[in-house]
Amino acid sequence: MRFDVYSPLALSLLLAAAGPLTGRYVAPAAAARVLAVAAVVTAGATTWSLVLLGAALLGDMPPAVRGAGQGGAAADPVPVVIGLAAWPALVVVGVRLHRAVRAERRTRRALRRLCAGHPADTELIVAASAVPRACAVPGRPGRILVTSAMLGALGPAERRALLAHERAHLAHRHDVLVTAATLAAAADPLLCPVRSTVVYLVERWADERAAAAVGDRRTTAHALARAALTAQRGGAECALHFADRAVTRRIAALQSAPEPSLGSAALAVLALSTLPPLLAADATGDLFRLLTGAPL
Repeated sequence: MRFDVYSPLALSLLLAAAGPLTGRYVAPAAAARVLAVAAVVTAGATTWSLVLLGAALLGDMPPAVRGAGQGGAAADPVPVVIGLAAWPALVVVGVRLHRAVRAERRTRRALRRLCAGHPADTELIVAASAVPRACAVPGRPGRILVTSAMLGALGPAERRALLAHERAHLAHRHDVLVTAATLAAAADPLLCPVRSTVVYLVERWADERAAAAVGDRRTTAHALARAALTAQRGGAECALHFADRAVTRRIAALQSAPEPSLGSAALAVLALSTLPPLLAADATGDLFRLLTGAPL
C-alpha cells in the first residue's frame, strides 16, 4: 500500500500528458471515446485512493497494526499527515463534482427553455436573434438551435455543413463524452488537459462528419471559418465552439487528409487507463489486511 495507493495520482499526470498526443495522432472518433473512458476510470481510481489514504488512519487503532506482541512497533504504511490531508481533499472533490453537475443541469435547462413551445418533432429551431449562435440541444428528441444571424452569415452549402455538424453532435451523443470528461476533471484536476482534448475532439469529429455529409472538406472549412468570424463579431460563446482558440487547428485539419485510425495508440491509452484501478484494488487489499492486523 505504501506505493500502490499513490500510483493513480502519478498515472493521472501520465494520462494528462498522453491525452493531447492521442488527440493529435488518432482519429477524433476513436480518440474522444478512449480518452473519455480513460478519464472516468482514472478519476474514479484517484478518488478511491484518497478514500484509502484517509481510511488508513484507522490502522492506528488496532494494537496488532502497531506491532503489539511482535517486539516493536510497525511503521505506518501511510504518514498521518497524508491521511489527514486526504479528508479535506475528498471534500474538495465532492464540492467540485457538485458544482460541475449543477453547471451542467443549468446549461441544459437554459437550452431546453429556448426550445420550449415548439412541436416535439421539430429538429431545427431558428430563433430570431442578432446574436450569431448555433447549438446542439441534447435530449429526447435532440434539437438544433440556430439563430437567424448565424444562418444569414452563411451560404447554402455552408448552412448544410453547419447543420450536419450539429446533427453529428446529436447522433453520436457527444454531450455524454464531454460531460463524462468534465466530471472526471472535476474529481481529478490533473485530468483537465484530457477534458480540453475531449472537447476539441468531439468538435473535430463533428467537423469530419459534416465534411462527409456535404461531400466537400473545403466547404466545411469555409463554413467553420466564416462562422468563427461571425461569432467573434457578435460576441457569441455557443457557436460550435467556433470562437475558441482551437478553431485554426480545426480549419487546418479540414484542409488536409483525415487522420489515420492508429488503433494501436488508442489501445495503449486504454491499457494505461486499466492500471489505476488495478493498483487501487491492490491498495484496497493492503488496507483490509492493515485493519485486520494481517502482515502486509
